[in-house]
Amino acid sequence: MYEASGKLKWIGAAQSFASGFTKREFVITTAADKYPQDLKFEVVKDKCSMLDAFELEQDVAVSFDIRGNEYNGKYYVNLACWKIQGAGTASESPRRAGPSSATSSAEPSIADLRDDGDFDDDVPF
Repeated sequence: MYEASGKLKWIGAAQSFASGFTKREFVITTAADKYPQDLKFEVVKDKCSMLDAFELEQDVAVSFDIRGNEYNGKYYVNLACWKIQGAGTASESPRRAGPSSATSSAEPSIADLRDDGDFDDDVPF
């Protein structure tokens, strides 16, 4: 699982293929590096509709997988989005969200965690 965040630059229309496969592409511009990067992602099948809730220039966080394949001797890489959310929403991942002082509590002591009845001093070897 990978994550990227940035501003929505482009949202494409859904593409349907004869096989019944549907995909939709979008581009975000990241600003984390010295030079902003435009990254193209794709969503497939029933996930195409999740892009309807977003607007251009909106800050988003994208969770995605990297997919690679070979076709006729050429290699392709796709960034397959499986979750997109507005940046700064309540469902922000714990890695990026700092600890909240209102929800943190004191660390339990060793006595709180240890029950002496759980340990057997007999060595099995």
